[in-house]
Amino acid sequence: MKTHQIGGTAIVVVEGDITAMDVDVVVNAANADLVHGGGVAAAVADAGGPSITAESEAWVEEHGRVPFDGAAITTAGAMPSRFVVHVVGPVYVGGGHGEEERLRAAVLAALDAAGGLGSKSVALPAISTGIYGYPTAEATTVIVSAAADWARAHPDTLEEIRLVAFDPETATAFRLSLRTLGS
Repeated sequence: MKTHQIGGTAIVVVEGDITAMDVDVVVNAANADLVHGGGVAAAVADAGGPSITAESEAWVEEHGRVPFDGAAITTAGAMPSRFVVHVVGPVYVGGGHGEEERLRAAVLAALDAAGGLGSKSVALPAISTGIYGYPTAEATTVIVSAAADWARAHPDTLEEIRLVAFDPETATAFRLSLRTLGS
């Protein structure tokens, strides 16, 4: 497993189940209404149990829909992590409709929220690459770049950002994107 070090933050690619990660924060690729019906969101809700759904509903009732550059925070329920940070990635409609900026904003919002919780470790999925249709190679490039920029701007906040891939293809795309950062 190759680790890319930026200041005090290790950025590492891990293939596996994000809901089983022993980290402070799991990032959920959610929709704006925090209805956890598919993909990472359904897996997080299933693994965490009913408390995540109840807390998500309460969050939306109190704050309204989650903006693309914002984050909602719940506990992690039965998962080994402490918190779930829910962010909204863009639906991909060809790449010319602000998708890159919105994906970048979602990653930065997730890391800001994790840092604000005093967390040291974060598991971050390939946001928007499932049913939202963002091409994996393009999305992982944006996610890695945003995570690296965040780590540079906050050098002593997070100790580890795990880029979590559910399948080998996404893991490879994350690794290739991480290589573009150099050593």
